[in-house]
Amino acid sequence: MAGSSGHIQIEFAAEKSQKDRQSVELNLNDVVVAHNEEAHQFEATVDGLHAFLTYRQTPDRMILPHTEVPAPLEGHGLAAKLTRAALDFARAHRLRVVPLCPYVADFLRKHSEYQDLLSASDLQKILSS
Repeated sequence: MAGSSGHIQIEFAAEKSQKDRQSVELNLNDVVVAHNEEAHQFEATVDGLHAFLTYRQTPDRMILPHTEVPAPLEGHGLAAKLTRAALDFARAHRLRVVPLCPYVADFLRKHSEYQDLLSASDLQKILSS
């Protein structure tokens, strides 16, 4: 009965997709961003859901390749809080930021207070895109 089995899988996928999209109540003031140096990421856990921003560090640069926020936590400012934590770390350690993650690049485009962390060429790329 491949047809009925496929039907069940489709229903399960739809239920999972709907569950993934359900929103979680979130007060950003209660969210703690941790710097996990071993994993090279800034992270926060809310209701068992893990959000993170990964980085690679060189002696003078912090490369930010990826930010991930689970669907139920999206739209609450959690990615921005992770990004601010990473950028504040970069500033405190006098690191140039290389924003490979599209979210981080967009954040930097909108927040001029962090644009001094970019090289002149990276700033030009961000502002022109």
